[in-house]
Amino acid sequence: MATAIRMHAAGGPEVLRVEEVAVGDPGPGEVLIGHSAVGLNFIDTYQRSGLYPMALPATLGMEAAGVVEVLGDGVNGIEVGDRVAYPMTGGAYCTERTIPADKVVKVPDSVDDNTAAAMMLKGMTAEYLLHRTFPVEAGQTILFHAAAGGVGLIACQWAKAMGVTVIGTVSTDAKAELARAHGCDHPIVTSREDIAARVKEITEGKGVPVVYDSIGADTFEASLASLSPRGMMVSFGQSSGPVTSFNPAVLAAGGSLYYTRPGLANYIATREDLELSGKRLFDVVGSGKVSIKVNQTYALTETGQAHRDLEGRKTTGSTVLLP
Repeated sequence: MATAIRMHAAGGPEVLRVEEVAVGDPGPGEVLIGHSAVGLNFIDTYQRSGLYPMALPATLGMEAAGVVEVLGDGVNGIEVGDRVAYPMTGGAYCTERTIPADKVVKVPDSVDDNTAAAMMLKGMTAEYLLHRTFPVEAGQTILFHAAAGGVGLIACQWAKAMGVTVIGTVSTDAKAELARAHGCDHPIVTSREDIAARVKEITEGKGVPVVYDSIGADTFEASLASLSPRGMMVSFGQSSGPVTSFNPAVLAAGGSLYYTRPGLANYIATREDLELSGKRLFDVVGSGKVSIKVNQTYALTETGQAHRDLEGRKTTGSTVLLP
């Protein structure tokens, strides 16, 4: 039997239950993994709350790292004992599970399990945002919201390594210092500073060519107002809630702006794209240009408290759950 964190109804962190579940043998093309670390992400809270509806009962969690224990028929390129990790495959809040072999990537020796679990979803998100949704170029200035968060700390370092000037929003002075230490050139403390006004000040009135926004309702208008003509608003999350109304005419009024709502699943849907994203991520972390900060760990059985702290903006960097 495996231990899993499951929910039988949508709601607050109190709906998360510790349960024993049976894990069968892997089927054709699958592997059985024993988890050593499980990543925590904001998408988990969206699913738990019902914002992203799920079939119930459900086991949450989208990324983890561990060791291959059993191979199903027809699995090639992976062996028992291999260290692997994966993003965007629901059901990770458990001690062991079966998963399609083509959804996992091998973890190099240079990356430990906690780091691997913490960086797959967040790191691959930073990869597709900076390299494929709006490919940034040296010399540009960008705005990245939640710069002290899990994705933000990775993206700020990565963009800085690419020769980009980074403006980032944070909620406190402490988070401003954290973001600055990880490549954010101009932290904006949103509790006392006007986002769009500061962006225009920093850019001498030009605005930025791209805004990466995972906050949603609270920053939507400021994000659009921070863009230069024909700039792109990349909305990849909604930690403050969804944008409930949107008149496309505001894009024209703002300077023929672009608006897109990408998701990681579409950028790693093929094995080729998954391996590309994984290689870029492992390479940049292995080079030392990007450091993954696991600033909080919780026992798997304390997942409810981890959700409370994440939603209460009490966490920085990445958080992992330990089975």
